Amino acid sequence: MSPMTEVRKPPYTEAVRKALEWVGHDSAAADLLFLEAWEMRPTANLGSALRASQIRRANPLLAAEIGKELKAKP
Repeated sequence: MSPMTEVRKPPYTEAVRKALEWVGHDSAAADLLFLEAWEMRPTANLGSALRASQIRRANPLLAAEIGKELKAKP
């Protein structure tokens, strides 16, 4: 890896970064990070798809913001 390569760690979106500021529980933070990762790379795994769907339903505005940011990134 070249020294000029930037290695980014989660969260990748501003929406999740802001949401994590208000989260007081580790499992809720894990859910938000999971949703962001799933939105970046959805899988065909049924369990993962169901979990992402549940988190999206509970946080529709956040899910929309994550999707909007990811579509805008090159």
